[in-house]
Amino acid sequence: MTSPIGYVVREVPVASRDAGPYAVTVGPDGAVWFTLVHSGQIGRLARDGGVDLFDVDGPASGPSIIVPGPDGALWFTRFRDHRIGRITVDGAATSWPLGGEAGPFGLTAGPDGALWFTEMNSDRVGRITPAGEITAHPLPVTGAYASMITTGPDGALWSTLNQANAIARVTVAGAVTVFPLPTPGSGPVGITAGADGNLWFVEIAAGQIGRITVDGEIREHPLPDRTARPHAIAGDGVGGCWFTEWGANRVGHVTHDGAISEHDLPTPSSEPHGLAVAPDGSVWVALETGALAHLERTA
Repeated sequence: MTSPIGYVVREVPVASRDAGPYAVTVGPDGAVWFTLVHSGQIGRLARDGGVDLFDVDGPASGPSIIVPGPDGALWFTRFRDHRIGRITVDGAATSWPLGGEAGPFGLTAGPDGALWFTEMNSDRVGRITPAGEITAHPLPVTGAYASMITTGPDGALWSTLNQANAIARVTVAGAVTVFPLPTPGSGPVGITAGADGNLWFVEIAAGQIGRITVDGEIREHPLPDRTARPHAIAGDGVGGCWFTEWGANRVGHVTHDGAISEHDLPTPSSEPHGLAVAPDGSVWVALETGALAHLERTA
């Protein structure tokens, strides 16, 4: 299937339909790594097409977001059993408990050599070193439901506050600034640092793509289909971003100026969630129905 701007889309089956591919990233080994949120596994798609699945304590672990760490391993959140996990490129997994019902979800490699994560249930942003030392910083909002997090170009951490309808900026020292969004009830989820020096995010409830400068200036771009439910977003390396439309079975692209193009996925109702842009500029998307979608430019 070819998109309107010269991309071909193919799907690669990687697990059963009930395993639930949820997030995806490109690892330090050049393989595509992904989480299986329902089966409690981490998957690896090698360059030759081979698939390895690694168990991480079963369905009760709920592995969600996965990112490369500063130590050559992959790190991931386990939101169901409230732990942070680490897996080597050889498949050896370890994890650290957070205590309580933290609900860790978003995760990013920080500017300080540690991993930073959100705690959806406890209104905190946490930090874990490669050695497993954990600290947490409270957010000045109750019931914020902190979702995704990314490292900004200013050396701070930026997080979406899904139920507070806001974006939070957190310094490595733990100082927090909250920026309310213009559209009420927009429900921000995914957030990423763009190559243009801004932070880009999606508003799942409002059907919009947002952009915020490091000074807090916000601009919103409505999608053609306001019911598309955008979920995740990743910078394309040249000033724009790719994003998933979970409710519309599409992958979208927004330029720095806000021009939007959209690309249908081959399998109906495939539930696209996380996505990642590979070093070659192609895009990998986790489809909860058991596959990864790969978007490659045709010319």
